[in-house]
Amino acid sequence: ERKNIEVVKAVLEIMGKPQSLIEFVQDRPGHDIRYSLNCEKIVKNLGWRAHYSFEDGIRRTIDWYMAHQGWLNQKVRYIRSYWSTVYKRSGKGK
Repeated sequence: ERKNIEVVKAVLEIMGKPQSLIEFVQDRPGHDIRYSLNCEKIVKNLGWRAHYSFEDGIRRTIDWYMAHQGWLNQKVRYIRSYWSTVYKRSGKGK
């Protein structure tokens, strides 16, 4: 279990980036301070076990995204387009 800020700091450290890149914003209603998973049921019922520690998994995830930047850029363009359309329809963001 980790707080969001701990995950952000881990990502920056792995990428060799300074923590000064962190920008704090006002919490939105319903903002999650942390995300917590309880794997007890899947372990008990299916015998599932994590193959990687958090540290190894986050490093592998970052490596994958860095190796697939074309795919990532395509997704970012799509998400930006989607949210631009949503905000135009709702009148938000003006």
